[in-house]
Amino acid sequence: MPAVKRRTARGGSLALRAGVAAVCLSGWVLAPVPAAAFDTGSPAPQAIAPNALSPTEALRSGARKYYAGDKEGALMALRYAAENGQPMAAWKLGEMYASGDGVQEDDVKAFEYYSQIVREHGDDRPDDPDAPFVSSAFVALGTYYMNGINGVVPKNISRARQIFTHAASYFGDADAQYHLGRLYQGSSDRLAVRWYNLAAIKGHVPAQARLGETLYAMGSSEDRQARGLMWMTVARKQAFGADTDWINALHEQYFALASEPVRTLARGMAENWIENNRPDIVAARQQPVQ
Repeated sequence: MPAVKRRTARGGSLALRAGVAAVCLSGWVLAPVPAAAFDTGSPAPQAIAPNALSPTEALRSGARKYYAGDKEGALMALRYAAENGQPMAAWKLGEMYASGDGVQEDDVKAFEYYSQIVREHGDDRPDDPDAPFVSSAFVALGTYYMNGINGVVPKNISRARQIFTHAASYFGDADAQYHLGRLYQGSSDRLAVRWYNLAAIKGHVPAQARLGETLYAMGSSEDRQARGLMWMTVARKQAFGADTDWINALHEQYFALASEPVRTLARGMAENWIENNRPDIVAARQQPVQ
């Protein structure tokens, strides 16, 4: 069975908001969905418990073994911790199976572990210590529904949107907000802008690029086009890894379309944003060349 690669866009920190808050966007009220609505099946297979370890100790043992390179030993400890209520352990197992890290790549097992987290912890408070792992599991699960797993999980965009909306509104997850922007872009650009903006102000670089693209396309004046080009410029200055090529290409495309006044205005706004929000980039520029 061919595996579906799960890729999430990373950028910025997770904004974890206390309490359940509905997000109102242009008259649409996107209320958080109860975690029970995301029950997707039975838990992952049970593993033999490490002797005399509590779930918390098993989690710590698994982490130590993983970073020491003993991924087989880590697997047993993490399985025990996950089966006994440790969402961080289940999340790590999901990541390992999704990427084939120390185990044979298996999207079905990854899907099961992410489903377990959502089922057992989806209603945990957004300010709980494990909340970033829970929200990340929602995003992973939504991505699987967005792409499907051949012969096992059918592609279901509506389901993916529902899951992303919960993670984006309840947990304030920037990756979920970015994915919602992608789902709405082209069909409801105003909603796309709202979601992209929430992620962009957290420092989510791909969201900044797509926000700029959407704003530029919607722009009916030079000021609005400059705002769009500004966000694409900000994203280009921060782009890294696999996102670098497409963000650079996007910026080049719209920079070529823009008039000189729009370019000048966008350049100034981008420099101002970088100075206020990324002092590390400014400092790096000021370092003397060796």
